[in-house]
Amino acid sequence: MPSSKEQAFAEIGELAAGLDALEVAKDEKPKVYKRVLKAFAPLVAVVVVLAIWQTAIILKLQPLWILPSPESVWKSLAAQAQTGLLWTSAANSLRKGVQGFFIALAIATPLGVALGLNKNLRLIIRPILTGLQQLPSVAWVPAAIIWFGLSDATIFAVVLLGATPSIANGLISGIDQIPTIYLRAGKVLGAKGFAYIKDIVLPASWPGFLAGLEQGWAFSWRSLMAAELIAINPALGPGLGQMLDSARSLGDMSLVIGTILVIMIVGVLVERLVFSPIRQKTLKNRGLLR
Repeated sequence: MPSSKEQAFAEIGELAAGLDALEVAKDEKPKVYKRVLKAFAPLVAVVVVLAIWQTAIILKLQPLWILPSPESVWKSLAAQAQTGLLWTSAANSLRKGVQGFFIALAIATPLGVALGLNKNLRLIIRPILTGLQQLPSVAWVPAAIIWFGLSDATIFAVVLLGATPSIANGLISGIDQIPTIYLRAGKVLGAKGFAYIKDIVLPASWPGFLAGLEQGWAFSWRSLMAAELIAINPALGPGLGQMLDSARSLGDMSLVIGTILVIMIVGVLVERLVFSPIRQKTLKNRGLLR
C-alpha cells in the first residue's frame, strides 16, 4: 500500500499531466486562429482602406484631381506596367536599396561590436550615431550631390548615412542585453578575438541586432526614396522616386498615389518575406513565441 507521501506525488503527477493536456488542447485552437488571422489580416486591411477610399469618392469629399478613385490609380499603374517602366523602376530602386543596406551592414557591424564592447569608445562615438539617426535622411541629399554629383555614389551615401546608425545602435543594444555570465563563460572556455565575437557576442546579441537590421532596412528604403526624389539624372536609370517626381511634375495625381502605394508595398513585402520569418524563427528558437 503506497504511503501518504507517494500518494501525494502521484496526485501531483496526475494533476500536472492533466494541466499539460489542457494546455496542449488550449494551444491548438489559437494556433489555427493565428494562422488564419495571419493569412487574411493584410487582405482585410486592404479591403478596409479601399472601402474608405471609395466611400470618400462617392461622397465627393475632394475633387478627383486631388483624390482620384482607386480605379483611376489602378489604370495609371497598369499603363506604367505595360510600358515596363513600373517594373524597371521598382527593380532598380530595390537593387539600390539592398546594395546600400548591405554596405551599411558591413560598416555598422564592426562599429556596433566595437562600441558595444568598449564602454569608453562608446561614450565618444554613441552621441554622434544617435545624432545621425535622428537627422532626416533628406537633409544629406544636397551635401551628397555637391560631394559626388548626380551619381550612384550620392544615392549610396544618403542610404549609408541613414541606415548605418540604426544597425549599429541595434547591435549595441543587443550586446547590452547579453547576461554578463555568458561573456565570462565564453572567455573561460578560451574564446578570443574574432572567434569570441562570432561565436559568443553576435549570437547572444542577435535579437537586438535583428531589431536594428529591420530598422536599418526601413531607413535604407526611406533614404533611397528621398535621394531619388531630389538627385534626378537619366544616367542613374529609372527609379520609383524619379517616377513619383515625374508624376508630380505632370500633375498626374493618380500616378502620384499609385507610386506611393508601390513604394509602400515593396517595403512591406521585404519586411514580410525576409525579416518577419527570421524574427519568428528567432523567437521560436529562444522560447519567446506566443
